[in-house]
Amino acid sequence: MTTSLSATTDRVTPDRRPPALGGFSPAVLGIELRRVLRNRRTLAFTLIMPAAFFLIFGLPQRGQQLPNGYAVAAYIMVSLAVYAAMVATTSIGAAVATERALGWSRQLRLTPLRPIAYVATKVVTAMGLGLIAVCVEFVVGAASGVRLSADVWLLTGLGAWLGSLVFAAFGLFVGYLFPAENAMQFIGPILAVLAMFGGLFVPLEVLPEVLQHVARFTPVYGVGELARAPLTGDGVSLAALANLVVWTVLFALGATRLFRRDTARV
Repeated sequence: MTTSLSATTDRVTPDRRPPALGGFSPAVLGIELRRVLRNRRTLAFTLIMPAAFFLIFGLPQRGQQLPNGYAVAAYIMVSLAVYAAMVATTSIGAAVATERALGWSRQLRLTPLRPIAYVATKVVTAMGLGLIAVCVEFVVGAASGVRLSADVWLLTGLGAWLGSLVFAAFGLFVGYLFPAENAMQFIGPILAVLAMFGGLFVPLEVLPEVLQHVARFTPVYGVGELARAPLTGDGVSLAALANLVVWTVLFALGATRLFRRDTARV
């Protein structure tokens, strides 16, 4: 009888081993992506608005050319692709503020999902939407008459997309720093100011000299230089690469620390 009870107990004991990869899975990632793509407000700000900016500011300058022969409209298109990617990645990262307010973080701590897997899912989702944003901007540009060689299309797109990783980290940082009712209100104005003084909306050369120096210390500077380098032919400076790496590390470390502080209270 004892042996029978023991065997029964062994059969019903739940498997408490941690899941593979801490719970990170394509299924969860797919759910996150579908949830994001159903959010019309997010899609309007990340996909439609930057494309509309190109039609307003880029098309009127189609006849003008850069010194290397490329159209000014192409320069504007690449800059706005960077802006679209940074808005997309930041908004997804900052969405954790809403999830915190709804108690979703508390619920996740009751599951086997590891914190690092949760953060990785958010980052990959943000980068996924960022890639879509860059592609939409480029499709609008191409349909409007922008012509580039295949390698320039590819390299500028990769630069805009991969460089936006810094803003995925920034979004998580903001999402854990501010409560839900304030986080989303801060993002729009902050990104617009960064884009203005980082050389996305206007070339740095037209800004006052003091602002040109300030722009090189903004998070946008490195991403913009990386994305536009294949188009302008100027190459990527060590200062731009250092800017990109330093800001990514700072935001990632800040988000990690705030995440640990937040989940420690759960």
